[in-house]
Amino acid sequence: MDNFTTPDLFDDHRESVQVADSGLRHFGKKTTFSGQAVTVTCPEDNSFAADILHENGKGKILVIDGFASKRFAFIGDIMAERALKNGWEGVVINGCCRDIEILATMDLPVMALGSTPRSTLKRGFGDKNQTVTMLSTTIKPNDWLYADVNGLIISPNALL
Repeated sequence: MDNFTTPDLFDDHRESVQVADSGLRHFGKKTTFSGQAVTVTCPEDNSFAADILHENGKGKILVIDGFASKRFAFIGDIMAERALKNGWEGVVINGCCRDIEILATMDLPVMALGSTPRSTLKRGFGDKNQTVTMLSTTIKPNDWLYADVNGLIISPNALL
């Protein structure tokens, strides 16, 4: 169980953490989560995100870089169900999600810039284990992420 608040973590580690600028919204029922980042880039194509969610996600948070696009949704209820089945701690999207009325009932934390009904194209474009730049932060693979209703903190080291 995640027992922290991001303001307290920031106060205790202000010299060593990054804080994402305001802009991420919570779409899952659960809003407090933490884990190590697994990154995928998704240029209007969520193929890599869909594939990686088949892997064991215990202790991990999927960070989907949709390059701040608000044209497409990079995750919906089907991918969220897959993430839950495979133990992912949460999903952070530099872009949008969909099926938000269903996501709101699921125990998978999902933070995104917004929502749209349009799904991505499926062309196999993208990459994994890339650095993601979003909301004035840089998220590297294996960075530690801590999120709650206050926002998102990124650390190169475990804080808890």
